[in-house]
Amino acid sequence: MAKPTSGDIDLYQPVSGAAPGGKCLWNRPLGEARATFILAHGAGAPMDSPFMETMAQRLAAQGVAVARFEFPYMAQRRIDGGRRPPNPQARLLDEWRAVYAAVRQQVAGALAIGGKSMGGRMASLLADELGADALVCLGYPFYAAGKPEKPRVAHLAELRTPTLIVQGERDALGNREAVKQYALSAQIEVLWLAAADHDLKPLKASGFTHEQHLQQAAEAVTAFLTRA
Repeated sequence: MAKPTSGDIDLYQPVSGAAPGGKCLWNRPLGEARATFILAHGAGAPMDSPFMETMAQRLAAQGVAVARFEFPYMAQRRIDGGRRPPNPQARLLDEWRAVYAAVRQQVAGALAIGGKSMGGRMASLLADELGADALVCLGYPFYAAGKPEKPRVAHLAELRTPTLIVQGERDALGNREAVKQYALSAQIEVLWLAAADHDLKPLKASGFTHEQHLQQAAEAVTAFLTRA
């Protein structure tokens, strides 16, 4: 398949108080997109981190248009270089609402939301409210690091949006043994990647490579988003 195109476009106005000049970074397939996916970053890395970049490229190569954006705290870091924690949850959710509304006006057809770690968790809190066609979480943080006794799963039991979670079997924020104990909605599918961590990177002894896992994830997401 020919290499897809990508680039920055001014797509929406940031919510009140956000850093100026908010943009979406698009990876578009050549030809008509089979689906559109808004992909949010995790807590510690920006929208153009190696993980986000390769996932967006792999999805676009399979016909999925991907729009990436940054939450206000990360956009501000891009301006001044200062590291800061994520915005309060209410602010993160408001940013998600603004981005979704803007992208929904720009594209036709199926529109999915989701993201890496925190970005996916925030999307999961809004998927039903927004009426998204699908939800995809790449490394869902079922609990904070070192705090498995405080799971973040209550809303997942009642989720109505068709959902795919791609999770590493040894994810420190939700391994296979821990997750099987949770009551998850029947709308949620979980794809387990062998011996993989929170970034979907497997142990060398597993016989798998990170490249293979990322490609498997991209193919699974594409199949899920384009399912008839």
